[in-house]
Amino acid sequence: MNTAVARNRNGRTLLILVLIVAAMTALVAVSPTLYRAFCEATGFNGTTLRAERAPGAVAGQVKVQFDANVHPGLPWRFEPEQIAVNVAPGARTQIFYRAQNLSARPITGQAVYNVTPDTVGKYFKKIECFCFTEQTLKAGEKVDMPVIFFVDPAIEKDPDTKNVHEITLSYTFYPVETATASR
Repeated sequence: MNTAVARNRNGRTLLILVLIVAAMTALVAVSPTLYRAFCEATGFNGTTLRAERAPGAVAGQVKVQFDANVHPGLPWRFEPEQIAVNVAPGARTQIFYRAQNLSARPITGQAVYNVTPDTVGKYFKKIECFCFTEQTLKAGEKVDMPVIFFVDPAIEKDPDTKNVHEITLSYTFYPVETATASR
């Protein structure tokens, strides 16, 4: 085989390998964003969906329990104002969580949420939630944060969820690193 032909093949092989590595690196960089978008669009893994308004109550009842957690690096107290509510599918429901900054300085946090069982994520829809944006609390500040949601009546028609009568909505607050906090 001619050395010029061999070098040409080796060069092409190297170029293909470099392009594959670059594509894999790009995929790794965007995969968290793509995964989050996929979960929000499908309700996968207990991710709740957003909605503009509730369709209206239908017969039936689902118990929704509320859970609150705080990352150890965030000096906040965070808890639901009620432990559970019984809701009719399709009914617009508003509940509150209470957060308090226990530190002597302003701190920003972001809530991450999910529902269990995982199969009901696509049927648990939020109209308004403190988890949609970062929350900044002043030193010692205490706030009540609303969540407006409904359980889609279609939950009762899905064979995987028609016998689910209890849902847990869980939040975990994490600290948000800001430019001023990292200086």
